[in-house]
Amino acid sequence: MKPKNLLDMVQKTVGKYPKKDALLFKREGVYQGISYKEMWKRVKEVAFGLYHVGVRPGHKVAILSANHPMWPITDLAIASLRAISVPIYPTQTAEQTAYIMKNADCQMAVVEDEDQLRKVHSTGVKLQKMIVIKPGSECNEGKEVLFLDSLRKEGRNHPIPIWEEMCTEIERGQLFTIIHTSGTTGLPKGVMLTHENLLANLEGVQSWILELVPEDMTLSYLPLSHILERMAGQFMPFKVGATIAYAESIHTIQENFLEVRPTVMVSVPRLLEKVYAQVLEEIQSASILRKKIFHWAVHTGKRRYEYLLKARTDQLLPGSSLLPTSLGIQFKLAKRLVFQKIKEHLGGRLRGVVSGGASLNPEVAQFFWAVDIPVMEGYGLTETSPVIAANPMTRSMLGSVGRPLPNVEVKIAPDQEILVRGPNVMKGYYRNEEATSETLKDGWFHTGDLGEIDENGYLRVIDRKKNMLILSTGKNVAPQAVEHAINNSSYIAQSALIGNGRKYIIALVVPDYHQLIPWAEKKGLPLQEPENLAHHPEVHHLLNEEVKRLTQVFASFEQPKKVIVCEKEWTVESGELTPTLKVRMKVIEKRYQDRIEQAYADEVKSEIR
Repeated sequence: MKPKNLLDMVQKTVGKYPKKDALLFKREGVYQGISYKEMWKRVKEVAFGLYHVGVRPGHKVAILSANHPMWPITDLAIASLRAISVPIYPTQTAEQTAYIMKNADCQMAVVEDEDQLRKVHSTGVKLQKMIVIKPGSECNEGKEVLFLDSLRKEGRNHPIPIWEEMCTEIERGQLFTIIHTSGTTGLPKGVMLTHENLLANLEGVQSWILELVPEDMTLSYLPLSHILERMAGQFMPFKVGATIAYAESIHTIQENFLEVRPTVMVSVPRLLEKVYAQVLEEIQSASILRKKIFHWAVHTGKRRYEYLLKARTDQLLPGSSLLPTSLGIQFKLAKRLVFQKIKEHLGGRLRGVVSGGASLNPEVAQFFWAVDIPVMEGYGLTETSPVIAANPMTRSMLGSVGRPLPNVEVKIAPDQEILVRGPNVMKGYYRNEEATSETLKDGWFHTGDLGEIDENGYLRVIDRKKNMLILSTGKNVAPQAVEHAINNSSYIAQSALIGNGRKYIIALVVPDYHQLIPWAEKKGLPLQEPENLAHHPEVHHLLNEEVKRLTQVFASFEQPKKVIVCEKEWTVESGELTPTLKVRMKVIEKRYQDRIEQAYADEVKSEIR
């Protein structure tokens, strides 16, 4: 029987695996566990406490915290009272936080620590109560501030006798959360998602991509404010009884891999690209023999992938001989000599990665498949809870985002926009009927993405409609594919194309200093601060040649005619990236406006001459 709501789903898992670890987190340098039974107990205490301090059905409660066991516990506690959670990225500014809390009509906020508390205070938004998960020495309780431990104590002292019954009576259509879009080109919109939306996506995903089992261990590092991590990294493990381990931060993830040894994880392309770059960096400095063995092994893995792609279903059954005998022997040898060492850097047990949030470079995906780490790329948006399509484990088509989930319909509009219909599609945008009516038309959600479906039903996303660069010559450039190609350079970490309304496009690139500094040393260039090194003429020449080499496969009008080298890495903290690691083009264009204008002006001067 299908669960009635998300609480009912988790409660069933608690009943099956009460003593099993649900959550792992680092405390005093050691990972510690919280069982499913203990987690559910804490959900009750927080729910009772929230009710005692005034949370009622329909109330909006913001959550501002990095990944932490109390995040999902608070999430479930809020939902159990038929209140609505409003996740806010802890990296967002006070101004952004204020906008979201006001837009969602938040009555309360649960914050991680003193820093988040001060940020909320600085917004001037009036809240009934602010609850602090990890209060510091300078944090004091008062009329507006309450510590989470105190809230749980209040909950223990004021139980709700019919709470369990309340949980089971929540309808699937009940509003569960309001998640605000990243706002790359405008103000964020509050996406209203119901229990039904997430449950439908969980049901569609489970047997389609990478099937989780109770024995699985996941490593959670994407922010839980992101719908992909919330659905696939939180509720999917809760659905089957798997264990979630929280990474301390993105900076310690390599260490956490070795400690947790995950079997499955959800990722965004950026992490996979970094792992790929690190492997290539190691190989570049290896002996000639080791390089030959590495390239032979990867080539062998790629040949195996081609067989997997073309295999019949019956050939994948145990006892079937899929690979030719010689290739099978070579692949086993490649695993022992090369692939296992790469996998050990990721804990040694990883059997699959789900990639989403942005487009994955096909070259990177092919590498992971070759080294026996299957990467299933998917596609979706916050408005679709989020998964629309995904590559299945058996026939993962590189360069595509797979096929639509079994319970989701997809069609391509005449202008190539991807349209979606299904039980995972949002209820609408909170307090924004105009935006809702613009995107939900005749039962179809208009994604704003351009795509195409091939003869086998695989979906390929071309780019965002609003990202398309329309040159003054009338030519259209989809920047995503060109940027992916440029990022294949070991000397370039990030790139972005500029050129809307111009005669030609320009590439902005950020150097990969891990590779650039050793190159500069070999060249005998004076060792300087990285930012100064980026201005050296030989560095400019190198990066120009890299862009030229990697984009020569594209049409002439798609090839950047100039390269601007940006000294500093684009980050969430400095504002160039969204919390989901998408490039904020408006910020980039404004930050480098003078250099962009100068680059185009120089070309005009040369034409006049």
